[in-house]
Amino acid sequence: MARRAVARQAVARRAAARDWSPAVEAFLEMMVAERGAARNTLEAYGRDLADTEAWLAGRGCALEAAGTDELRGYLAALQVAGVAPRTAARRLSALRQYYRFLFAEGRRGDDPTASVDAPRRGRPLPKILSEGEVDALLDAARDRPGPDGIRLTCLLEVLYATGLRVSELVGLPFAAVARDPRVLIVRGKGGKERMVPLTEAAMAAISAYKGVRGAFLAAGETSPHLFPSRSEAGHLTRRRLAQLLDETAVLAGLDPAKVSPHVLRHAFATHLLDHGADLRSVQQMLGHADISTTQIYTHVLAERLRALVETHHPLART
Repeated sequence: MARRAVARQAVARRAAARDWSPAVEAFLEMMVAERGAARNTLEAYGRDLADTEAWLAGRGCALEAAGTDELRGYLAALQVAGVAPRTAARRLSALRQYYRFLFAEGRRGDDPTASVDAPRRGRPLPKILSEGEVDALLDAARDRPGPDGIRLTCLLEVLYATGLRVSELVGLPFAAVARDPRVLIVRGKGGKERMVPLTEAAMAAISAYKGVRGAFLAAGETSPHLFPSRSEAGHLTRRRLAQLLDETAVLAGLDPAKVSPHVLRHAFATHLLDHGADLRSVQQMLGHADISTTQIYTHVLAERLRALVETHHPLART
């Protein structure tokens, strides 16, 4: 109760400072009293409603009296202004709750947001490496001396050849490479197994690594893991692999922030599609349950083609 009293006082103070309308102030007080909204939440709702109110005021309309067309116009203006879809969707969420409150309180006889569609958020395009950057990364791994370099080369060759999730890679059992050397049998999400073919380079890297794998085991020790270590899990950790990638990126002349196991997974998928692989095969190799997840890589290719045209087509520069 004390926290709610403090929040109510904060609403009152900010209402005075920001000149919120009585309806907005009543809404924010309800958010505190009935939903226990935190101060940051109140601030966010207040900012979103104030922004809408200011836009409507410039068109001679009060926030409390706005209709569906006015609110659609506001959302369209956000899009034109380049406001991120996620931000626009959050503002619409604030408006929905505000008008539902007005309706429930009898201050309005309708909810103008009922037929307003939320902005499509879209999905951010994954970061990828070019084929040249992957080659530079692999060359840097091969230059690392001793068993560490052989293991690192094996890790990167397998990762780029298969697109495994990092947890799948570091947790690979030794049995996964003890059968048919041409494929990996991977147990992915939900315990589902999938078969992923290996490239010649990945097979050679695995063969070379098997010859030095004992260097990562204590004398007389055995391990069921392909990449054993002294970690609690008994195998190479995700964190250690990320550190190795950072170090290798620096040696390859790449920005470490641009390189991660997941970025190599993205590169695997994008480069396959770039060279004519069909989407369904890439889906199966990545272990995606839904092909819509894999389709994001077609957007990556489309974006690259668009950028290529804009950069090099003579008419694009006129």
